[in-house]
Amino acid sequence: MEIKATKPVMPLFEDYVNEIRSIWDTGILTNNGEKVQRFSEKLKTYLDCENIDLFVNGHSALYLAIKVMDLEGEVITSPFTFVSTTNAIVQNGLTPVFGDIDENYNLDPNSIEDLITEKTSAIITPHIFGIPCDVKSIEEIAKKYNLKVIYDAAQAFGTKINGKSIAHYGDATMFSFHAIKVFNSIEGGAVVYRNSKLKEKFELYRNFGISYGETNDVLVSGINAKMNEFQAAMGILNLSSLEQEIAKRKKIAQQYINTLKHVEGIETYSYKNNIEYNYAYFPIIVTQKYGRSRDELWKHLKDVGIGSRKLYDLLTCDYSLYQNCGYVNHIEKANYIKKICLDMPMYAGLTYKEIQYICDEIKMYRK
Repeated sequence: MEIKATKPVMPLFEDYVNEIRSIWDTGILTNNGEKVQRFSEKLKTYLDCENIDLFVNGHSALYLAIKVMDLEGEVITSPFTFVSTTNAIVQNGLTPVFGDIDENYNLDPNSIEDLITEKTSAIITPHIFGIPCDVKSIEEIAKKYNLKVIYDAAQAFGTKINGKSIAHYGDATMFSFHAIKVFNSIEGGAVVYRNSKLKEKFELYRNFGISYGETNDVLVSGINAKMNEFQAAMGILNLSSLEQEIAKRKKIAQQYINTLKHVEGIETYSYKNNIEYNYAYFPIIVTQKYGRSRDELWKHLKDVGIGSRKLYDLLTCDYSLYQNCGYVNHIEKANYIKKICLDMPMYAGLTYKEIQYICDEIKMYRK
């Protein structure tokens, strides 16, 4: 049996063909076409937000979310994330300051205040594995020190806190619609933001800085980050099936929990009742009591055809690009978790039999 770590969500082929058929009639492939506009409106409704802009991918969305905020100096962030988060900070000429993580794998609010200096301008941090940060505590700290908050919600589309979309927190929230996410538009991204006055800046920066008018003047040094019509078409279709996708993933997560709860040395995440998770990932912790290391278990699963992932066995500050830059970091727990965290296969198409096979291999390998 071969089980991949993840698989993309895709609509029926015939449905996608029907959705893109009108593109041949309009002859519009990009530049804010009809489908991008329709997709934007659907996302506003789903996320219950007023201000949203769409981008060709999640990284450009995060990069420009930081850019339009006109931040300077230092920003506090988490190193337990995909490198895009740190890259976007550095590419904007800012200095990342790495805080530690909490039991939710996210930036620990208790580590933030000790890292704040007169140079600190923002907190920019991810909601890892679709698990939300302690947004209440982070908001309190941000207000106390007059800091901006930008959330990298690349993995958290569909997550809600007390019935409210994750998009409602912070000054801006970025989403990635990459192919392997719970919700995808092939590639793509979006930024939801509080201040409606930023809309013109987003539109400028994502389209080369051009201000269309009589002279087509260029006002800022922008990039080409526009979403195209084919991406929007995929997003429109996948959005209609998102809740069913999440519901299936929730059942899979519960089967993992029920099957692994008696395996000594394997710990699963404790989901909270007030949060509606998107179950984008299913991380487990492999402790010493298991008798085998995380890396040994990962290799064994690979050998028997199971595609688990060591997320994140390197913190972003561990990469060759950043490890000798002298960035401040308080990352004791992150350094511990990176060695023992393993991401299990997670996608709606997993069968009961396949999950049982995965769990049986974890049980038997311990023996």
